[in-house]
Amino acid sequence: MAEKLSGTPLSNPNAIINNQYCVPYAIDLAVVRKVLTLDDGNFVILDVTGHMIFKVKEILPTFVHDRKHIIDVTGKTIVTLRRKAMTAHSRWQVFRGESIDTNDLIFNAKTHSIVHFKTNLDVFLANNSEEKECNFKVRGSYLERSCTIFAGAGDENSTAIVAQHTSQSILLGKDNFMVTVQPNVDFAFIVALIVILDDINHKG
Repeated sequence: MAEKLSGTPLSNPNAIINNQYCVPYAIDLAVVRKVLTLDDGNFVILDVTGHMIFKVKEILPTFVHDRKHIIDVTGKTIVTLRRKAMTAHSRWQVFRGESIDTNDLIFNAKTHSIVHFKTNLDVFLANNSEEKECNFKVRGSYLERSCTIFAGAGDENSTAIVAQHTSQSILLGKDNFMVTVQPNVDFAFIVALIVILDDINHKG
């Protein structure tokens, strides 16, 4: 179990995907990987009342790319996640809707190494094309459910925590877990990072 979420909340909404996913209070999300029917996708994201917020579907992969869609409760694809194959680092691109056009790019994410015992994921927003310094960083161990997502470079003394694993519930099952997202943080963006982390740690 991760340590209790701490740090300084963001004072203003930090929308990456859409303002509608920024709320002025902390939100707990349940990530449920075991789904009974294929129509429900690869896994779903629930709120604390058990209602589905998003589901994740994998699109038939190609030799060059793997793709996933994050779909809202209305059935609309809010983002497409595309993994670049045959690279030294795990690298993902995230686009608006079902687009894979560079004009619709929201952010890039990449690991530092092909070894994933510990998670060290750098996230670069689309306007940060030089990628000299990341806009967000994920540190910890995804498999041990102890990841923390930071705004900025994620130094160990940073207080800019935006989301964190908070529990691995017996009620949810061993493959499922809870994530707490700080106030004013785009929780759809956090879900997109969770999908990327899940893929990295299950596919390598």
